[in-house]
Amino acid sequence: MNVSVREAGDADETAWEAFVSDNPCATFFHRYPWRRVLERAFGHPCHFLLAEEGGVVTGVLPLAEVRSRLFGRKLASLPFCVYGGIAASSDAAATALRQRASALARELRVEALELRNREPSGSGWPVKDLYYTFRKAISADNTVNLKAIPNRQRAMLRKALKEGLYSEEDRGTERLYRVYAESLRNLGTPVFGRRYLDILRDEFGDACRVLMIRQAPGGQPVAGTDDAALVEGVKGEGGEDVAGVLSFYFRGEVLPYYGGSVTRARDIKGCNHILYWELMRRSADEGCSGFDFGRSKKDTGPFAFKKHFGFEPAPLPYEYDLVTTDELPDLNPNNPKYRLLVSTWQRLPLPVANLLGPPLARSLG
Repeated sequence: MNVSVREAGDADETAWEAFVSDNPCATFFHRYPWRRVLERAFGHPCHFLLAEEGGVVTGVLPLAEVRSRLFGRKLASLPFCVYGGIAASSDAAATALRQRASALARELRVEALELRNREPSGSGWPVKDLYYTFRKAISADNTVNLKAIPNRQRAMLRKALKEGLYSEEDRGTERLYRVYAESLRNLGTPVFGRRYLDILRDEFGDACRVLMIRQAPGGQPVAGTDDAALVEGVKGEGGEDVAGVLSFYFRGEVLPYYGGSVTRARDIKGCNHILYWELMRRSADEGCSGFDFGRSKKDTGPFAFKKHFGFEPAPLPYEYDLVTTDELPDLNPNNPKYRLLVSTWQRLPLPVANLLGPPLARSLG
């Protein structure tokens, strides 16, 4: 049966979402609402390709074009997303989508087409060895989940309880944005506008949630400080936000995505540890069976943190069709080309960084 490929429109959303929900190659980042997110938040032109055989959807490839005078132009699946690429139920559909995407990249005259695969495609296109993902199954029994965390990290969780840390969900984004913006400034990375977080919440609803870590007044323990308290979860009131994370939920898996902590959290023992433990504990209690710790660059602090938390890294084989360039794109803070920009950004006053950041951040997806 012949495969036809066309650009999807809003009338195709129901069929697109049904395919993504059922196809094992698809991820949260293949969902159709990302089209509206990227268009509304950043103005990126989107080209969501749909493959059909006999009128039945057999593949999808969400693409968005990022244009920047400073960082160049690319067509990616998808900017601001850690996974992407082709999700198809037949080799014929995958081939047709790849050919159409390659042709589109040439029509748009971008520098490169980037497919953020989670699994190797076997296409023969150049692959970048930079990012790794960390995923594993979690138990419905949080005693089991806690014991799966290495001893040294469990000790840090107990220290976090002694620091008076506890978690609570937040229905808004203002508190998270304050924490996250400060965290990114400290890393030397421009932050996007808060409106982006609001659009994510608007488009994805309960599949996009915020968890905050607070320190009780005086940093005094709220309840017990042993493993039983960690399994049960600690409830508190008042205090100050010190960390937070926005997470995505998809097919029984939770993916902490935009997370960070305030500057003074460096002096609070176990602050980041308790953030991700509390997310795991709450998610397991709600019936999630998988925890996706997201991507990290190899040989970095976050990479080591996730390994020490009991997760094994798996390479992310991002692949590229080079159109008007001979070099793989290398837009990341570790690139020596951006070292001066990073160090300068880290010294900016936070209000200035938050004002200047969004115009730059829209091109960093």
